[in-house]
Amino acid sequence: MRKTRFILPNAFTSMNFLLGVFAICWATGVFTDFSTKDPFRMSAYFVILCVLLDKLDGFAARLVNASSDFGAQFDSLADLIAFGLAPAFGLFFCYKANAPKEWMADNLILILVVFSVYVLCAAMRLAKYNAMDSDAYHTVFSGLPSTFAGGLNVVVLSFATSKGLFDTAATGCTNCLYIPMIIMITSGILMVSPLFLPKLQPRKNKLFNSIQIVLIIVTYISGFLFISPTIPYISEYLLLLMGGYIVVGFGFGLVSRNQIIEEAKKEAKTAETNQ
Repeated sequence: MRKTRFILPNAFTSMNFLLGVFAICWATGVFTDFSTKDPFRMSAYFVILCVLLDKLDGFAARLVNASSDFGAQFDSLADLIAFGLAPAFGLFFCYKANAPKEWMADNLILILVVFSVYVLCAAMRLAKYNAMDSDAYHTVFSGLPSTFAGGLNVVVLSFATSKGLFDTAATGCTNCLYIPMIIMITSGILMVSPLFLPKLQPRKNKLFNSIQIVLIIVTYISGFLFISPTIPYISEYLLLLMGGYIVVGFGFGLVSRNQIIEEAKKEAKTAETNQ
């Protein structure tokens, strides 16, 4: 009975792991012979599902008192697949399928560099969190969470393909092809940066809490309905929300940086004293 309580949180982690694997399969074209759906939108949808379900394993572990080192490591491995490898594979194969062949040949090394830097940053971010940051800061993230970075990049790719960004003959903008790569490498660097990003959690201001709750509910609804072709502006909403969170959040983190560090030091000293 003692061991069975670990089944629930590990089941959610297993689900995220498999969704990440299937996202890679969609992006690389494994399923294209069996479906006519847009592979990059499907890949994005599977990663978005991972984002929406990501906190459930931790919540389930706390609910049934089943936290463990195995669960933490398994969760990080699932996050690396879903939010590190899946977006990176999506980027490479999206360019391979949609970018002009001559442009692709000229920029292949650049794409591989972006691919490599992003995956390495995601891996280092997750390792850093497990080793140092998991208990250091309670109200902020140190760097951009891999969950957020992965979701941002797949939505950008899906939006770019749906709006014909890769069709340079129609857009007349060859430089626009670099936008997804710029966003991916920037988000990768932000993952391992020392910048602070406020967490979404209850605050003293009731109005702010109400706005947070509404935004979270609408985001979850938009995420689950992302795959629907009949609902307009879902990608635009998600991009606007994520972009605003990054700009405003990191801006707040910069302004409050010294205060955040001092509060973390005080909490660490208090914890040492109480031991």
